[in-house]
Amino acid sequence: MKCHNCGGSFERITTDLPFKTGPHSIIIIKDLPVLQCSNCSEFLLEDPVMEKVEAIIAGTGKSVEVEILRYAA
Repeated sequence: MKCHNCGGSFERITTDLPFKTGPHSIIIIKDLPVLQCSNCSEFLLEDPVMEKVEAIIAGTGKSVEVEILRYAA
């Protein structure tokens, strides 16, 4: 797969990403599998990973300011 931003190649890596879930709430998911461009660092989440991220976010408290969770495959 080629990067839509620069045409570079994507590599499978794991990284930590923040997700803003409300006006004052952020969830950081650690060890998240992503596809990252080796040229410009643009990244993509594959559909099954995004579905799991959505489930993780749905299961968190909405009143928390910052929460750090680990992605479990």
